[in-house]
Amino acid sequence: MTSEAELISGCLLHDRIAQRKLYDRYKKAMYTLAYRITGDFDDANDVLQDAFMDVFKHLNQFRGDAALGAWIKQIVIRKSTKKKKIVVWQDLDEYTGEIIDWNEVEINTAHLETAVLSLPDGFRTIFVLAEVEGYTHKEIATMLNITEGTSKSQLFHAKRKLRSMLSPK
Repeated sequence: MTSEAELISGCLLHDRIAQRKLYDRYKKAMYTLAYRITGDFDDANDVLQDAFMDVFKHLNQFRGDAALGAWIKQIVIRKSTKKKKIVVWQDLDEYTGEIIDWNEVEINTAHLETAVLSLPDGFRTIFVLAEVEGYTHKEIATMLNITEGTSKSQLFHAKRKLRSMLSPK
């Protein structure tokens, strides 16, 4: 197993084998993230290709402050949101602190994935970034150039919509 530092060194020397190993190590997780944000297989493939081109082009700028995967993830998120031109609904009511009750909702993983993918782009993006990837509203606001309140509101409305889609009829 090649260490992350060895992969980075090899990639900086334009070693194709190191580049392939780095790509293989991260491609599945990054594709999944791109797909969850874009909601489209072809767009996710485009994002993945563009993101790794940027990774190899700008790897010399990786400072090692965080894990390489986290750095790549930021590139994938940026590419995904630009690819999809995410529209965040600014005119929704602000989040009031209401809690979404999930007790009566039976959640099946495949059904949940389908429901998340059917959310409007803005809802889906913020849901994925907050609930799947674990970013804070402050981080999401910075990434998407929106306010924290808008991020919270979008997440609240995404959860409300998911709850209605997943609740028994």
